[in-house]
Amino acid sequence: MKTKLRLVGLLGFFVVFSSVFFFNLSMSDAKTVELNYSIFFPATHGHTLLATEWAKEVEKRTNGAVKINMFPGATLTPADQTYDGVVKGIADIGMSVLSYTKGRFALTEVIDLPLGYKTGLQATRLTNAYYKKFQPAELSDVKIMYLHGHGPGIFHTKKPAKVMDDLKGMKIRCSGTSARVVTALGATPVAMPQNEAYDALQKGVVDGLVSPIETLKGWKFAEVIKSTTENFGSAYTLGFFVAMNKKKWDSLPKETQEIIEKINEEWIDKTGKAWDDFDKIGKEFTLAQGNQVIELSKEEDEKWAKAVKPVLDDYVSAVKQKGLPGEEALGFCLGWLKNNP
Repeated sequence: MKTKLRLVGLLGFFVVFSSVFFFNLSMSDAKTVELNYSIFFPATHGHTLLATEWAKEVEKRTNGAVKINMFPGATLTPADQTYDGVVKGIADIGMSVLSYTKGRFALTEVIDLPLGYKTGLQATRLTNAYYKKFQPAELSDVKIMYLHGHGPGIFHTKKPAKVMDDLKGMKIRCSGTSARVVTALGATPVAMPQNEAYDALQKGVVDGLVSPIETLKGWKFAEVIKSTTENFGSAYTLGFFVAMNKKKWDSLPKETQEIIEKINEEWIDKTGKAWDDFDKIGKEFTLAQGNQVIELSKEEDEKWAKAVKPVLDDYVSAVKQKGLPGEEALGFCLGWLKNNP
């Protein structure tokens, strides 16, 4: 009996070992698929490094069956053309901001609204929860890897903005939905991609910008602004996408797709937490430059929050005219944030 049990045990071990061995062998023997990844962040930015880590993890877990070449600094596709670049196959994978492609993602603009975001992790989790629930058709021409949203989008200016009236007459760099936030708060919006903002601030084309505080370090904006206003009650985020060309995704073996999907799930929280880490570094960096960080009083913060409420109403009205469930999407997001502070 003991001899039979040993034989059964050895046979079981051999079966398991053989399965693992031949799976790894088949993965390693398969022709390596090389993919090009376009990202607009500079090569040294934390998000480029984190995206590169994602790429290396894909290569590692697929045993080299998939190799990803990084193209940072918008060298493969401009930031505002990255989504279409992925659709057309100019880039196999791309990361950029959804609102850089103006008017393309009407329903998903709900993520960019000034909902009073508190952290990047919160914004990132909400963005993926929204996508999972609504599966918006406007994103169906690519394979979404994962989405993310930056920490609270607030004001950074050359002159201090201690109260809302201080924003009057200021030209503020923004993009997409954040332009409506800028307008609602009394400033003049100037739309441009993030990678053009430093020169615009330096040359006086704009008087400030709205963005998460991490940009003061990541994009060195602390060198060309003097003050940051923590208007958290009216804080927005921007929805970011990491997407793969659909035909390229469909060409991958099922087991490879499953590996990548698992990595994507892990990178949701990794990316959200990274936004918060970068925000902390950005705040420390701007203070070290001698810049000031203004904390609004509760009453003033509520005043800013009330001023941007029409932006939410306009969103619902605009997408309703397009036959999209804007009211449902907004209600979902507000409810999610309330239950996940």
